[in-house]
Amino acid sequence: MRIADNKAGSVIRQYELELGGLYPIGEAKAIVALVFNHALGWPAVDLALRRDEALSESELLKVYLPLKRLRTGEPVQYVIGEVAFRGLRLKVNKSVLIPRPETEELVELIRARNSTASPRSIIDFGTGSGCIALSMKRAFPTTRVVGTDISGSALAVAKENGVLNGLDVEWVLADVLDRGSHLIGAPVDIIVSNPPYVPQAEASTLTTNVREFEPASALFVPDSDPLLFYRSIAERSRELLAVGGQLWFEVHHRHGADVIPMLKSMGYARTEIARDLSGMDRFVYAER
Repeated sequence: MRIADNKAGSVIRQYELELGGLYPIGEAKAIVALVFNHALGWPAVDLALRRDEALSESELLKVYLPLKRLRTGEPVQYVIGEVAFRGLRLKVNKSVLIPRPETEELVELIRARNSTASPRSIIDFGTGSGCIALSMKRAFPTTRVVGTDISGSALAVAKENGVLNGLDVEWVLADVLDRGSHLIGAPVDIIVSNPPYVPQAEASTLTTNVREFEPASALFVPDSDPLLFYRSIAERSRELLAVGGQLWFEVHHRHGADVIPMLKSMGYARTEIARDLSGMDRFVYAER
């Protein structure tokens, strides 16, 4: 170990020193807080209050060993193996995208829009970790919720998260681009998706921890057809949604305005676009 002694403050300083070249100082501090909370159960405030506290050898190993992986740029969520999402504790690994705050916003928009009556059924296309599907089940306990993904390893993570959080979601291995994939029958009240939407040409603009570690199949869409997944899901949804059923997308901030006319051309009604908390066009809503 490179730290001078076994005090918590020495470990914290080593983290900030080694991660300082990879992340802004505020983000480096947040990573330290996540590691200490996961390993020792310390709330973030304790990092300032207990800097002079001596750690036992086992405690020292728990908080120091993650640094080896973190200094390569690997996301802290993969290193500790979990992430918090709207009150859920979700397991994550390199098979699934790390759930983002924007997706939490999408879940809240859906919940608020349906606050007076629970939908009968919901499909989440490209469920990944299951964050959307499980949040929907938690918000609407009597609703039939189905999460689909093309990746068997991603579905394994989603299933584990369902068990971990005590939520009964159905998981289906399916390719949304394959019209022959088996799904639940119509009518469906809500279809939601956060599909791959980053054009391949923008790969170099992503941070190393995203570009090098998160699954490319869940991130990227061909430059020649940035609306590929939106179009395919919208076409499938026309067959599955009940009249008045809702279609929700999380979208690339540059392509939201393109998704709206596409949906209108397909016959969808009441199309809307909403901004995330950063002021970016991020969410699209339409009705069948």
